[in-house]
Amino acid sequence: MSNRIAVVPGSFDPPTLGHLDVIRRAAHLYDTVHVLVVHNPDKQAMLPIAQRLSLLEQSIAEQSIDGDIVVASWSMGLLVDYATDVNAGVLVKGIRSQVDVAYETPMAIVNRNLAGIETVFLLPDPAHTLVSSSLVRQVAGLGGDVTPYVPGPVARFLDTGARGI
Repeated sequence: MSNRIAVVPGSFDPPTLGHLDVIRRAAHLYDTVHVLVVHNPDKQAMLPIAQRLSLLEQSIAEQSIDGDIVVASWSMGLLVDYATDVNAGVLVKGIRSQVDVAYETPMAIVNRNLAGIETVFLLPDPAHTLVSSSLVRQVAGLGGDVTPYVPGPVARFLDTGARGI
């Protein structure tokens, strides 16, 4: 069997249970999965990249997600440059709605045209269909309970008052 390498990119600000669902399923489909925290210039981040990396590592460990998983960040250059650097042949993206499809499809086509990198869309577990990092940030910022939407390390981090970051 060939070494099949995938990249699961996202802002992960903060990581949600939906993100971990996609990571878990990607780890079952591919030999190596790079979970890549990327900087999105169109979004104002709540958490610094280093904190998102730490929360992802803790959450993956706590959820006992098996597989060869690399957690990294990328803030300079194209996503396909990172994928090419690690010999990945595919990007894995979670799709929650038609809005996500409309947003992700042009990027998938450009990534394929630029570097021959395919994009695989995974539909979420129905329990995570409506959950986004934006929603979690809003609920946490207003003092609401985010435990149904995020892994334990993220819930504990947000509960310690860190949501003011």
